[in-house]
Amino acid sequence: MSVLVCVTGRNNDKLMAKLSDAIPDVKIEQWPYCEDLSSVQFVLAWNAPDNLWQQLPNLKVVQSYGAGVDGIALDKLKPCVSVARIVDQKLSVDMAEYVLSHVLANKLRHREYAANQSEGYWKPRRAMGGNEVGILGLGELGKVTAEVLVRHGFSVRGWSRTQKDLPKVACYAGENQLETFLSEIDYLVCLLPLTQQTKGMLNAKLFSLLPANCVVINVARGQHLVEEDLLAALDNNKLGGAVLDVFSTEPLPENHPFWSHSKVTVTPHVAAVTNMDTVIAQIAANVNACLDDTPLENQVNLSKGY
Repeated sequence: MSVLVCVTGRNNDKLMAKLSDAIPDVKIEQWPYCEDLSSVQFVLAWNAPDNLWQQLPNLKVVQSYGAGVDGIALDKLKPCVSVARIVDQKLSVDMAEYVLSHVLANKLRHREYAANQSEGYWKPRRAMGGNEVGILGLGELGKVTAEVLVRHGFSVRGWSRTQKDLPKVACYAGENQLETFLSEIDYLVCLLPLTQQTKGMLNAKLFSLLPANCVVINVARGQHLVEEDLLAALDNNKLGGAVLDVFSTEPLPENHPFWSHSKVTVTPHVAAVTNMDTVIAQIAANVNACLDDTPLENQVNLSKGY
């Protein structure tokens, strides 16, 4: 058996070295430099080319290099192939702190005061009054984010495809409850997994259901957002602002209107950065599970896509 690393768009020297240290008795190769594709039973993947999967006749496990599996063409995999993802508890805390910081920054008018400072303009104002945060997606990241916001005195509601029950969080579920969930929130945080059902979910129709003062915070995937619809909603004062950490094209092109828009805060996909040692430990555990034919850690339900 060999392990194939196909994590594109980045330098993987550190990753390869740490993997070799963690599983020294396993042959590890990096795409596209592989001596024998028929020997590959385990692939560590992110944004792998679609034509890779048909070249791996003995593939057993695909391990996502991220917390989601949208970087893997699940529909190209054989039914016998299992898929796992990374779960990093520190990631959840980092995400919650990022969301909290930007909710507070908007509530306390930090962006407004920064603009005033650049112009030497002195104008004190009270903090924004809205205190209702809505979270789209109540998976591990969403749950921890909700808990942190509740601890800091915010009123929190959450929406998910299936019903969830979280302490001090008003939980909504399914399409029938989405409009009610959106109707009275001051901040909308997107933490949904990216699936065919959620792609493009942050669109003009959804924005029309939000209060005009609402600030949209997208920390999930850039593909959740229809960028033109967001810009139109901001320009027409249908939304109060946006905080964007993820984008359909990354890095964000230098001429993109988000860079200069007065109501948009851009950060370079830093809301939650996975710890390398955590990643290596989980990958090594699943490589050993593949070898021993035992259950994987953090296996994905392929019918749901997460």
